[in-house]
Amino acid sequence: MKIYTYPDQVLKTPAEPITEIDEDLQHLIDWMIETMYAAPGIGLAANQVGVLKRVIVFDRQPREKGRDPAVLINPEIVLGESQIKWEEACLSVPDFSAEVVRKAQVKVKGVDRHGNPLDIEAEDLLAVCLQHEVDHLNGTLFIDHISGLKRALYKKKLKKMLKQQEEKG
Repeated sequence: MKIYTYPDQVLKTPAEPITEIDEDLQHLIDWMIETMYAAPGIGLAANQVGVLKRVIVFDRQPREKGRDPAVLINPEIVLGESQIKWEEACLSVPDFSAEVVRKAQVKVKGVDRHGNPLDIEAEDLLAVCLQHEVDHLNGTLFIDHISGLKRALYKKKLKKMLKQQEEKG
């Protein structure tokens, strides 16, 4: 699947709640998991592949050996504690990373791909990943959490990269 990149408007558009778990949604989930690992990434929100539905996929054991993909439909962060600074990057914000302050521990509720209620308690990288992906569903990018100066520097860098691509193409 194509991963949309900043400044595409689909990334700034909040996703709609999922009301029916059907075969089309199952296919979307499978494609998202495949796309996430091919990218390679540790999380992916439906907005990032141009679908405005509230579903995320992520790896429950990021940075560990093997893969442990998980799905959350209509995820909601219901609790967050402490703070952590984490160097974040994003498949939709190419060639850029920045320190972002997030909650160090979170509890996230939603349902799995079969409609079963799911409560996930996470800390550190997994907590950051879940917050990052839920932000996507709300139309927020990690660069919205950094200073205006850093964001402006990224926009300048992006314009330069796009100009170079046009000159090559």
